[in-house]
Amino acid sequence: MSDTPSPLRRLLAMLQTGFSAALSEMTTNLRDFTGRRLPAVWLLSVIIGLVVAIAAVLFREAIGLVQLLWLGTTSESVVSAAAGIPKIVIFAAPVVGGLVVGILLQTIQSKQRTFSVADVMEARVLGERGLPFWPGISSALITALSLGSGASAGREGPVVHLGATLGSTLCSRLHLPDSARRVLLACGVASAVSASFNAPIAGMIFAHEVVLGHYALSAIVPIVLSSVVGTLVTRFWFGDVAAFIIPDHQITSYWEFPAFALLGVTCAIVAILLQFSLVATDWVARHINMATWVRPVVGGAGVGAIAVVFPEVLGVGYETTDDALNNNLPLRMMLMLLVAKTAATAITLASRFGGGIFSPSLYLGAMAGGSFGLIAASAFPELASSEGLYSILGMGAVAAAVLGAPFSTIMIVFELTGGYALSIALLLTVAIAYGINQAVHAHSYFQWQLEMRGLFVSEGPHRALTRSRRVMDFMDPLDPDAEPEQYDTESGTPTLKRSDTLEVALRLFDKGGHARLPVIDDREPEKIVGWATQVRALRYFNKALIDASVEEHR
Repeated sequence: MSDTPSPLRRLLAMLQTGFSAALSEMTTNLRDFTGRRLPAVWLLSVIIGLVVAIAAVLFREAIGLVQLLWLGTTSESVVSAAAGIPKIVIFAAPVVGGLVVGILLQTIQSKQRTFSVADVMEARVLGERGLPFWPGISSALITALSLGSGASAGREGPVVHLGATLGSTLCSRLHLPDSARRVLLACGVASAVSASFNAPIAGMIFAHEVVLGHYALSAIVPIVLSSVVGTLVTRFWFGDVAAFIIPDHQITSYWEFPAFALLGVTCAIVAILLQFSLVATDWVARHINMATWVRPVVGGAGVGAIAVVFPEVLGVGYETTDDALNNNLPLRMMLMLLVAKTAATAITLASRFGGGIFSPSLYLGAMAGGSFGLIAASAFPELASSEGLYSILGMGAVAAAVLGAPFSTIMIVFELTGGYALSIALLLTVAIAYGINQAVHAHSYFQWQLEMRGLFVSEGPHRALTRSRRVMDFMDPLDPDAEPEQYDTESGTPTLKRSDTLEVALRLFDKGGHARLPVIDDREPEKIVGWATQVRALRYFNKALIDASVEEHR
């Protein structure tokens, strides 16, 4: 080795140093990879994708079995089946179904309502609190009964909640970091969406866009694995068939783009009116004093009365949506169905039937787009494309505005159409509809539901953290063996409770300039159970913000 030329020795030393540095970096990365339990997360994502997809299949079959009792079919061709059913049966089915749903809500559902996407978003903010197993399972069964009996709502939102519940349950006993648990929650959502639409890319994006609220690189692999597994299982069971059968549509002329922009405005109006209808009927229902079991019966009567005239409003409405996409509906019918479906969906959800708003949004978008297309064709027959093309664009635009998920709905439409020929028109229409809805509402329907519960996820992580974290999370509890302390009610010193939010605590500290406040027992207001300090509250808040930022960028 002594005879080796000096330049060669230097080269070998450099190579050895570089190899050692690369090996050290690889070792550090692998140690970080295993320390965050990512191998376990990847494995669990596959298991969750499989379990959730099977549950989604069973959920769809359960809806069909309930339909079989009064329609004589388990298929989604509800309108065709209803054509041979007496009107009294069409009216009675939602009423009888509502009676059973009402009894189940009052007897076995602790919150006396079913669950959907907003509850999954809430669970993500609250660290999966609010996704207990048995209430989630019973909610899915009640929703299957609701939709099978004719309730006018969607099945995708309940499947998303079911998937998130199963994902949360599978990892509940494992000592995983909070970030990993949230990713697995999103894995259940991704599998549920991809299984519902046969759209794995849309499932992956929806989990990031709506549930996680960020696109962290470390979350992509497990969510994609779960989404792919979910799609494979449903394709094995139902075949490689998309949720909607869409023929080939082509843009006739680039002069149509002003019409596409105007369609975006029209879809924004439809989305806004749908949300106002949902909010208004919910407000009215909350201010009517009525037993829980009676509400779905009354709502079922309302839906049944509409369905006697317009059976197209029954259930998830995929058959009618297909008709609009295939140019099979006249203008007058689509305009009437816009009103009828909006009313039926608002009544359904306000009366506490189980169901979501994904399918109704697609349905109303298809009707709005098809109507617009026929009007445009009558005005400019040589330039306008078919109404089916406008139905596709309207479907994506209304759903994006209502759900607050423009990327997901664009991908759903892309995957359903099997190509990207409509991409420019779809992007324009969705962007305009989503932007106008944000200008008017400033939030999606899901975010409105969360704001009704005091969670403001649209205003950034700091607002959600102050509203979701509690005094019990950062207070200093008293030693149980120490002599109990009593609060002097005449001292005038403000107090906190363990259930108070971080926002309440910070405002109380700031208002009175207090450095430390007693935490009293919820049941015994004279008993001090711990102390909360301003320094520790601020330190806890800062750490939570940093952890959230790290999770979103890893």
